Amino acid sequence: MDIILGSQSPRRREILHFFSLPFQQVDPGFDETQVSFQGHPEEFVKEVSRRKALCLQEKFPQKVILTADTIVYKEGRLFMKPETLEEAAGMMAELSGSQHQVFTGVTVCHGREIFSDVEETIVQFHPLSHSQIETYHSHFYPLDKAGGYAIQKGGSIIVKRIEGCYYNIMGLPLQTTRRLLTKVGIDLWDYIKSV
Repeated sequence: MDIILGSQSPRRREILHFFSLPFQQVDPGFDETQVSFQGHPEEFVKEVSRRKALCLQEKFPQKVILTADTIVYKEGRLFMKPETLEEAAGMMAELSGSQHQVFTGVTVCHGREIFSDVEETIVQFHPLSHSQIETYHSHFYPLDKAGGYAIQKGGSIIVKRIEGCYYNIMGLPLQTTRRLLTKVGIDLWDYIKSV
């Protein structure tokens, strides 16, 4: 069964490529600012991922649609994708030396069936100097990432510890995705690739 991955994220594409499941990557074309934050990060990411899926459901009524939305959250504040390097540096400075949460809402829909869930991961950063943040952003492009950082590869140099799913921080938590796909008859266990 073909899947529509409703995301432009290369990281979500990379994670889904761990499996031999055929999929097509499509921009859902949803403006995330249409969803207002009411103080509950779990509900926010779930609603954004659901709205993305509904945008694609009309275009691909016969396909299984998989969408996700990831945010960084700390002390009542959402850290979305920064729009400038200055904003990205400010986010990293606020996250430096402290703990924050990463939430990803995942939605799977097929026909009239729609299923959503949320994954949470706790991340602790090392203390970071201004020059370290500048060096980091000169090597890891921050403007397409919630919180302005990447955890994969050398990007993990800023992370002291994590509690929860690593792939959630990359933008597609594997177990949540597997569980939701199972509800529409797709079991990722059937598509595992050899290493």
